[in-house]
Amino acid sequence: MNISLKNNSAASGILKVEIVKDDYAAPVEKNLRNFRQKANIPGFRRGMVPLGMVKKLYGKQVLAEEVNKLVSENLVKYIRENQLNILGEPLPNETEQKEVNFDTQEDFEFCFDIAFAPEIKIELGKSDTLPFYQVAITDEMLEKQIENYRKNFGSYDNVEEVEDEDLLKGTVTELENGTPKEGGIVVEDAVLMPHYIKNEEEKAKFIGAKLNSTVVFNPQKAYEGEAAEIASFLKVDKETAPDITSDFSFEIKEITRHKEAELTPELFDKVFGEGIVKTEEEFRTKVKEALQEQFLPQSDYKFLTDSRNLLVEKTGDIAFDDAFLKRWLLTANENTTPETVEEDYPKVLEDLKFHLVKEAILKNNNLTVEDADIKAFAIKVAKAQFAQYGMLSVPEEVLANYAKDMLKNKETSRNIVDRAIEEKLASWLKEQVTLDIKELSAEEFAKLFN
Repeated sequence: MNISLKNNSAASGILKVEIVKDDYAAPVEKNLRNFRQKANIPGFRRGMVPLGMVKKLYGKQVLAEEVNKLVSENLVKYIRENQLNILGEPLPNETEQKEVNFDTQEDFEFCFDIAFAPEIKIELGKSDTLPFYQVAITDEMLEKQIENYRKNFGSYDNVEEVEDEDLLKGTVTELENGTPKEGGIVVEDAVLMPHYIKNEEEKAKFIGAKLNSTVVFNPQKAYEGEAAEIASFLKVDKETAPDITSDFSFEIKEITRHKEAELTPELFDKVFGEGIVKTEEEFRTKVKEALQEQFLPQSDYKFLTDSRNLLVEKTGDIAFDDAFLKRWLLTANENTTPETVEEDYPKVLEDLKFHLVKEAILKNNNLTVEDADIKAFAIKVAKAQFAQYGMLSVPEEVLANYAKDMLKNKETSRNIVDRAIEEKLASWLKEQVTLDIKELSAEEFAKLFN
């Protein structure tokens, strides 16, 4: 077997694969003998079919399969061993390819078109300036986050008198002429919060009520005819709720009030871990840092997006084999048409340039993403997800197991690898150029991604 490369230009070439009988004779013979052992042909016992008949019936098929296998395997091997940096996949040549006839030929020749990825070198320096957007953590944002932590890690106390946001538990009974209705609705362990009663007059009946007292109110008025809320409260069908207009009594058996956590070491330990923060001042500083960290991935993403034009501009003119790339796009997706390829090609080319620029930077600067980097980034993603729910002191073992489970999903794993690569690329870029740091409000920052 012989494989040779002919360069048509810096952007494309033709790979010629020449196969002679000695390359495939032995495996074809072996495959035919194996086929003979398994063949089920009328008139012959299994394994006793004459080899000549097997060759006559299936020889061409087996030959074609073996030759195609040789071509495919050795094509990939040649590209890998010769470190050819190609775009897409090799495509059958349409001009130099000779006719192949498995009935008459013993030697075969196959030609494939390939497109080379251009060699890219980028020089950056502090004279190059790129914007870097970050969110200004305001006092209002800080206080709101601290308030969330105080609520999330607060306690529930039993009290004697009802206030607006208390949770009431008790027995609800349907009334008729001021007394329990015979066969009427009764709900044990009913739950109610005055805060969610829409009618102010009905709500006022509960405010100030004492434990073990009974309040008479009208659910239909209280919830202003909201069928879903009435149905949920009275444990009836949503369709039935609009017909229930009776007054009800609510016997208050329990009043629970949420109490926000105090700014004490106990709260600090619950949020950041034991002993990490000792004073209120340190707590506020740590919360602010956590808020800034939550926005950093978006800042880096925006930074990379903004760097795109500069990086592509630095590459200068890049030569591509447009005809090849369009052919490859057409074959790579069965739903693509020549018309859609022509329409989408400018955007595809733009994305391809930036992809190649990123790959070149990673390669030329030895910026590699190892398994340890991927695991570390997965843990960072897991930590960020827990942080969204106010959980900042999740044990390392829990984070590691959560990250491990995420990486078992192929799509999630691929996304994490891509983001880990982009994080490393962003870190490198920030060291090379001058950053024009722009602080924005959270609202202004969010608009950058609309």
